[in-house]
Amino acid sequence: MAPVTDTSSLDGLRERLRRFAADRQWEPFHTPKNLAMALAGEAGELLAEFQWLTPEESAAVVTADPEAAARIRSELADVTNYLVHLAMALDVDLVANAHHKLDEVELRYPPGP
Repeated sequence: MAPVTDTSSLDGLRERLRRFAADRQWEPFHTPKNLAMALAGEAGELLAEFQWLTPEESAAVVTADPEAAARIRSELADVTNYLVHLAMALDVDLVANAHHKLDEVELRYPPGP
């Protein structure tokens, strides 16, 4: 397997995820339903890291608790990977779609005084 050279872009991540699934012959299982369910599960695992923290504790957890920080980074990576993989399965351009949604939200909630 060729090494991944693009580690800082969404395109590089998409290619690596595509190759990862292909190398393991997992594509038949990567349906939108399965990927959405996996994404929800990983989002739940991320949520569990914050569940019983106060707002102040949740804001400081990444700097105050190195073990929790490592778990949170791991869950964020899982959420990101499943989100990107789901978008690929649905042929959705995540960046363009996020900008479009932000345009809508900016119109709905204009800047305050």
